[in-house]
Amino acid sequence: MKNLYESILQYPNYYRQFNCNDSLITAFSCPAEVRLLKNKFSALWTQYNYLFYVVEGRKMWHTSEGSYDIRTGSCIFIRKGAFVLEQFFDVGFCLILFFIPDNFICQTLGKKFNVPIKQKFHKQVITLNSSEKMAGFFLSMASYFSEAREPAQSLLELKFKELILTIADNPFNGELLSYFCTLKNEPSRVALERTMTDNFRYNLKLEQFAQLSNRSLSAFKRDFQAIFDTTPGRWLLERRLLHAKSLLNNNNRKAISDVAFESGFQTVAHFSRSFKQRFGLTPSKITSSSDWAQTDIK
Repeated sequence: MKNLYESILQYPNYYRQFNCNDSLITAFSCPAEVRLLKNKFSALWTQYNYLFYVVEGRKMWHTSEGSYDIRTGSCIFIRKGAFVLEQFFDVGFCLILFFIPDNFICQTLGKKFNVPIKQKFHKQVITLNSSEKMAGFFLSMASYFSEAREPAQSLLELKFKELILTIADNPFNGELLSYFCTLKNEPSRVALERTMTDNFRYNLKLEQFAQLSNRSLSAFKRDFQAIFDTTPGRWLLERRLLHAKSLLNNNNRKAISDVAFESGFQTVAHFSRSFKQRFGLTPSKITSSSDWAQTDIK
């Protein structure tokens, strides 16, 4: 899968970029960005949360929890992880974009805004309240892109902090503030479980899962074994196969290639071979509910 954050970094001619401490980036993207993503659907991921304001255009974000039609005037926060981006080539897409790591959010909030966590489940795509303060903030950021000189690093860091605090100070952004507090207070075990549950359907490498969980690869493997009592590879295969089985069971007219892709398998051959080993039948042989009755559902 393509890393959205790294893709933007590699093309400064398409994206006006301001880097802050090597971990934060602000980019203003215009219609030229369609040259980088030539497919109607692109599987992407990023190790950082990101927030953007859509100046113009439309795109669809397809996540494990549902699809989101995002258009002009939307202000959106998206949790780090994987997704499928659907683009519309008949319209451009301009936005002001911020990548914001977990630790920057936690450090900025500190002990302030430490509200009780109201929910265990957080949507991957969260729409923000469009207040006058937020509109003023994005208007102030837009002015930086019209200048030839880059702003000072210290000023950029202050702008990122201003963004986080402006969001947290708005009572209508309770859902996102709850997620921010989850980042601050959630046990590392629970965070790892959430990362895996949110992203197992995507064909990410173990190194990428480790990045999403804010761990080195060795620490990720060690902690995963302690939590799940199995290896990441075995757990991912089992979860993906069960998900594929569910897709076929709910709609056996879906193409096998689509089921394989939507379940995180890199190739149809690997999917079919693994599926038969696990359930005793190939996906193509599953044509009726009576066939499912013969499969191993443990």
